[in-house]
Amino acid sequence: MIVELKKNATRDQIDLLENWLRDKGIRVTETQGEENVVLGLVGKAAKSIDEKMIESLEIVETTKSVKEPFKRANRKFHPEDSVIDINGVKIGGGNFAVIAGPCSVESPEQITEVAKAVQASGATLLRGGAFKPRTSPYDFQGMKAEGLELLELAKAETGMPLVTEIMNAAHLPLFENVEVLQVGARNMQNFELLKAVGRTNKTVLLKRGLANTLKELLMSAEYIMSEGNPNVILCERGIRTFETHTRNTLDLSAVPALKELSHLPVVIDPSHATGIARMVEPMAMAAAAAGADGLMIEVHNDPAHALCDGPQSLTPAQFDRVMKRVNLIREAMNADI
Repeated sequence: MIVELKKNATRDQIDLLENWLRDKGIRVTETQGEENVVLGLVGKAAKSIDEKMIESLEIVETTKSVKEPFKRANRKFHPEDSVIDINGVKIGGGNFAVIAGPCSVESPEQITEVAKAVQASGATLLRGGAFKPRTSPYDFQGMKAEGLELLELAKAETGMPLVTEIMNAAHLPLFENVEVLQVGARNMQNFELLKAVGRTNKTVLLKRGLANTLKELLMSAEYIMSEGNPNVILCERGIRTFETHTRNTLDLSAVPALKELSHLPVVIDPSHATGIARMVEPMAMAAAAAGADGLMIEVHNDPAHALCDGPQSLTPAQFDRVMKRVNLIREAMNADI
């Protein structure tokens, strides 16, 4: 249920109502809208509340039932876009952020060189895989804890917040110095992992699964948020269809659809979506035109010899060109018509 309060509701009146609701076992989320406060009521106990009785209260403007099973991620609960601040890097609500770096951390020289290059071109967050889920058990699985240490070295050189994938809740202590925990497509419905990252105060970048609907993606976000962590970024990275020319099929319609359904920031990963380096630029531009809040792009200083996903990785020079063209698209989108 959503409870919209009147503009003249005082802080004492709001606190009194919220405490009364919590005493009944209802979880309450408060959001400050443009003009008034909106309360979101979730949990089984919320279903037993008489909607008309709530509407009769002096400070209540109106109430509304929410049919969708995702509540905290729902735009109805939080009408304004969420803006997530990652050590000064903001994403959402008109703030555009680019996450860039290699698929896998391979050496201190590689990750530091790439970090400096992407930062010079305008990237604000550094990605790099330390733990790598691979389809084949014989493929490179990442440098694991050593890879995380090398990411920290690159952060010390550049000051860029880190984005890297976590595969197991037991690994959380290793990620103490990582700002953004990435939950990959294969783990989108690993509910125990979702609950574990939801109990942290770290930003979580949640990737859509290869064969999952937008509703399922939002329900996974709900798992994280229901544990008390509101800092979730949704990532569209392509879904599996009958088409085999590209690695996956990039669902750009997910951007406006998710923004209609949810207040959470939405980023696009054109690297994994296409699997082909030359297609990253047009898809990145298209994502910016569609209204995405950011991009996640793989960049390697020597893609031909990359240990993971070389064919979809851009060189630093190619990434610089992409950034310039994406910025042109964003300028055009923001121009007054």
